[in-house]
Amino acid sequence: MSVLEQLQAAVKGALAEAATEAGLVTSADELPTIALEVPKDKTHGDLSTNLAMQLTKIAKKNPRQIAEAIIEKLGAGRASIQSAEIAGPGFINFRLDKSYLYPIVGEVISQGNKYGEVNSGAGKRVQVEFVSANPTGSLHLGHARGAAVGDALCNILSAAGHEVTREYYINDAGNQVNNLAKSIEARYRQALGQAAEMPEDGYHGEDIVGFAKELAEQEGDRLLSLGDADRFDFFRTYGLDKELAKIKRDLARFGVHFDEWYSESSLYENDKVTEVLAALRAQGHVYDLDDAVWLASTTFGDDKDRVLVKNDGSYTYLTPDAAYHMDKYKRGYDQMINIWGADHHGYIPRMKAAMAALGNDPEKLTVLIAQMVSLFQNGEKVKMSKRTGKAVTMEDLMDEVGVDAIRYFFTMRSMDSHLDFDMDLAVSKSNENPVFYVQYAHARICSIFRQAEEQGIAVLPWQEAAIEKLTTEQEFDLLRKIGELPETIEEAARIYAPHTMIRYVYELASQFHSYYKAERVITEDAEQSQARLQLLAAVRITIANTLALVGVSAPDKM
Repeated sequence: MSVLEQLQAAVKGALAEAATEAGLVTSADELPTIALEVPKDKTHGDLSTNLAMQLTKIAKKNPRQIAEAIIEKLGAGRASIQSAEIAGPGFINFRLDKSYLYPIVGEVISQGNKYGEVNSGAGKRVQVEFVSANPTGSLHLGHARGAAVGDALCNILSAAGHEVTREYYINDAGNQVNNLAKSIEARYRQALGQAAEMPEDGYHGEDIVGFAKELAEQEGDRLLSLGDADRFDFFRTYGLDKELAKIKRDLARFGVHFDEWYSESSLYENDKVTEVLAALRAQGHVYDLDDAVWLASTTFGDDKDRVLVKNDGSYTYLTPDAAYHMDKYKRGYDQMINIWGADHHGYIPRMKAAMAALGNDPEKLTVLIAQMVSLFQNGEKVKMSKRTGKAVTMEDLMDEVGVDAIRYFFTMRSMDSHLDFDMDLAVSKSNENPVFYVQYAHARICSIFRQAEEQGIAVLPWQEAAIEKLTTEQEFDLLRKIGELPETIEEAARIYAPHTMIRYVYELASQFHSYYKAERVITEDAEQSQARLQLLAAVRITIANTLALVGVSAPDKM
């Protein structure tokens, strides 16, 4: 339990005792859950509760009378409470002895890169499936946003104590992969000087041309002597291997690594698709109509029934996807989270309906939507890559602005909101650039410690420093803010909201920059200097830990 959690528990305990002693309830068991909040306006105190209003029906008195009775029994000095006053219809606002904040410094420094971690998710197995782009071309901006928020969410869930599995679903079956194979073969023939037409839905990217030229140089015309089926299989396997290698390379550069790469083809090889159809039929949730097989998904909240097997005998996308998700359930995860692109919103009800029809709890499956990203440069929307003249890829953007800026910007808004990405702002070295502003706070603190070393000031172990020398309101604000990291992580994990970590670290950096402008860290008072260096050490750790959660570096120099 963090220092702030311990304090809140103590205040809640004191409130429960005071309400019981005042005769408002016969025992603490009658009390509702006591809620404490930090007032937005600091003039209202350090903590506030609406307990008096919650007790009106039980105590049969008006809230202000109840609040007066609680305050009378509460007294000063309990649970670090200096004073309490009634506000509005019956809120009780508390002012606390700020010394309760001092242990936060030791908590942060002693825990180091583990500071902020909580165990609210202990014992829970969570699988997060994200990116899952078709292995037929380069990752684009939508995939990059999915990668940024997906990886950040996994980091946050891990920090909250969950056992997390990152999974990439490889769409390596179906027409798109067949067209990839045909496209590479056409380009291969062209590289050998033969006339060859690209397939109608072929892939025209420069990477396909490059793969084919490489094959022509390595193999000559040997592949043309293979039988049609063997040649197709060769180009299919070669193309998938090449495209997947490129995807893995770009993701590794982006700082994203997966625990599982799950092949769609394996669903067919292991008969999981036919198994799921048989299971749905056995449950009585499919029917035959117009030579097609339908899922009665309206029974489970979908707006219409869905086709599973078309009248030509081929499967719709839903069928292998249902088999894949059925396999997820069988693997025993407590929660499964999918991060899908903006164009998949309508697909959610049918997938949940399919899982319910198979007897699975649809609430165990959460689908988050990562909305589109628009690029802007020089005030204009950017659609094409300068390098290739084609759509901007994740690789292009990493070359142009760097990984840190992309991951910060792509995570700083709620993933279900559209994002406008200003490339000029992302590369600027100014306080208007939020990632620069936050990273500079970390670098500035590192610089202060180098200055202390140059001046011959040895930083004491935190246990020996006179932390009580921290007395300014800005110092208390910093202590309070760094003390909020554990509960911020816990909340971000609970509601699947990585962007809350960005907001938190920006607010912390802002408080630090204000403090730096207002106060000297190294002063003539040696004890005060030591206390302030300890405070900054805690701020530095907190910034670095929070940035690490969203995949952004914390540089020592800038």
